[in-house]
Amino acid sequence: MATTPLPNFHAIIPAGGSGARLWPLSRADQPKFLHDLTGNGHTLLRNTWDRLVPLAGSENVTVVTGVAHARHVSAQLPDLLPGNLLAEPSPRESTAAIGVAAAVMAIRTPDAIVGSFAADHVITDTDAFHRCVAEAYAVAQSTDALVTIGMRPTEPSSAFGYVEVGEGITVGGAPSAKKAARFVEKPDWATATQYVAAGTFLWNAGMFIARASVVLDLIRQHSSELAASLHSLARTFVDGDTNIDPELWAGLEKIAFDYAVAEPAAERGVMAVIPGEFGWDDVGDFAALARLHSTVGDLAVLGKNTKVLTDGASGIVVSQTDRLVSLIGVTDIVVVDTPDALLVTTKENAQRVKALVDMLRLGGDEDVL
Repeated sequence: MATTPLPNFHAIIPAGGSGARLWPLSRADQPKFLHDLTGNGHTLLRNTWDRLVPLAGSENVTVVTGVAHARHVSAQLPDLLPGNLLAEPSPRESTAAIGVAAAVMAIRTPDAIVGSFAADHVITDTDAFHRCVAEAYAVAQSTDALVTIGMRPTEPSSAFGYVEVGEGITVGGAPSAKKAARFVEKPDWATATQYVAAGTFLWNAGMFIARASVVLDLIRQHSSELAASLHSLARTFVDGDTNIDPELWAGLEKIAFDYAVAEPAAERGVMAVIPGEFGWDDVGDFAALARLHSTVGDLAVLGKNTKVLTDGASGIVVSQTDRLVSLIGVTDIVVVDTPDALLVTTKENAQRVKALVDMLRLGGDEDVL
């Protein structure tokens, strides 16, 4: 475990999204990262902060979140410096979020090495995580590479991007470093099955480490207009205007970092990968959430006051009410009981919850989102 921060290392925590696949537990005003989904008494955001502070120091951790969530983030992270909280006026995807933070850091510390880590993932074995980040940092310090940390797939999945591992890289302090031969964002299930069978592909875990200048150059290669706008926003922020210009922000291209930066970087041969030797889960749906928790028989139960009566049932029950939930003879069921919405599905169909949320949004049922 890191005991002293890595020199000039700055951590970015993009804290966005609504966690639609965990509806109705996760809502627009209380998204996934503001929930305690591990049962350790801390939100996913707080757990992420606690993992990163030993690597960067609290003064070098920046959170990028929506305006609506800024107050909650500050309450969760009392040691977060006010100048390290970037509030997005509207959702513009991860390239904008990571890019504006990297631009701020490049202005403040021109030789900064930055690392972006999602606010809503679960990681076990913090020591192993720190070792992997330290290796990625060593590669970023010595080369112009964009470095990612890839996780060994446990099964085929079309919910993740994949990184093909290439030949080794000789960098001091990074014995596990490899070239990334290819970066493929969310292939179809048949292709994902081929990747897992090949044994040379890792899941993209959404962790990226590089010099801030490298990140900004890669964004500039994708779009010089986007890069210029991010610099303008960052310059204004550093100069003391903590309110990001909503009009300029709204004009930014809305594109994921994986598509705008990671895939092209791999194609140009400037991406490296460190295999992650630690437990990782993006808690992407209720089936994933069930895996994180001990069960009553074959049933995972979450919620402070959850009351469940079960006979021959398996799956997961999440409750925010004091109602008794009774389950008899149902297999791999998902029940989520909240004061204003009830979800009943199965683990097999857990990924389809997002489509249901999209239907609610199209129908104008914003009050339950």
